[in-house]
Amino acid sequence: MSDLFDAVADLPLAVESTDRTRRERDTSSGFVRTTTTFHLTGPERVEVGAADGAHPDRDEQHVGRGEDVTYDTEDHDALAEAPALDLAGEYTFASFSARLDDVDLFPTKPPERETARHYRRWAVESAALDLALRQNDLSLATALGREPEPVRFVVSTRLGDPPTTARVASVLDAYPGTEFKLDPTPAWTDEVVEAVAATDAVRILDLKGLYEGTEVDAEPDPALYERLLSTFPEAVFEDPALTAETRPLFDGAEERVSWDYPITGVASVEALPFEPSWLNIKPSRFGTVASLFETIEWAEERDVSLYGGGQFELGVGREHVQLLASLFYPDGPNDVAPGGYNDPDVSSGLPTSPLDAPENELGLSWI
Repeated sequence: MSDLFDAVADLPLAVESTDRTRRERDTSSGFVRTTTTFHLTGPERVEVGAADGAHPDRDEQHVGRGEDVTYDTEDHDALAEAPALDLAGEYTFASFSARLDDVDLFPTKPPERETARHYRRWAVESAALDLALRQNDLSLATALGREPEPVRFVVSTRLGDPPTTARVASVLDAYPGTEFKLDPTPAWTDEVVEAVAATDAVRILDLKGLYEGTEVDAEPDPALYERLLSTFPEAVFEDPALTAETRPLFDGAEERVSWDYPITGVASVEALPFEPSWLNIKPSRFGTVASLFETIEWAEERDVSLYGGGQFELGVGREHVQLLASLFYPDGPNDVAPGGYNDPDVSSGLPTSPLDAPENELGLSWI
């Protein structure tokens, strides 16, 4: 077990009830995002030993929250028909996590995609961690002995169909100096490639070569890969599909490759085709806090560069990924821009990069 997880594993945790709320929002990528937030409620303070049967003061209550970023709306529809989770009890945080191993988080039907199991597990487990910290009058930063720092972020967007640079231009007009993570497609013309490169604002190109069964699957295109590698000499290339035709393009450029979709824990990192120089850390992909912390420690020990990834969170999940970025990889090209950058129209008055360091006074909250 990791030192980071050890710092929270023995926190006493008491859960009295659970609840859920649902959110929906249009996005700049042309789909309606649906998420579900889990709320775990328990007494305000848990005395040491509560997990062994002692009874805490139940006059006041705390609520811990975590966001389920499962992408298929059908899974959220099915969850709405399910009864509230029966998780009442007194635990340590580690024993609560172990309890979830035996809980069916998709009680009405299996998920549309297996990746959703980790997403929902993370929602419930992060809510429990938030609650445990609050009940013990701790912030995550204090519990881990880390100082929150300002968070550099990039804005993730697609260029539409047919692709144009209008979205990038509108963001830069409103917020000069913004950096971007973009999703190239074979439909990008030479003119689009050159216009995007001319902004000198692209930090990550997400090739999405490893996705399967999603609307964003992208077949490997050797000509596109080669054109992008030469046109964006400083960019990081995320999730290329390495085939007989594309693998040679990255010979000598392995340090520019980052991995996102397959990363769910240390075993998945060690199974990559070569030791990584970059990893995109999306907490929900890991499912458990233990797996997330173990992977971060693995990367830190090997000087692997990290940056945070978002999942179009609509509620507390965005705050959580921003907080983790501030504690572990604040200077990375973090795909954790404030949610307003994902709206179809560019809003005014949005925070710019870097975000001020969070106060993180209690639980997983930013403030």
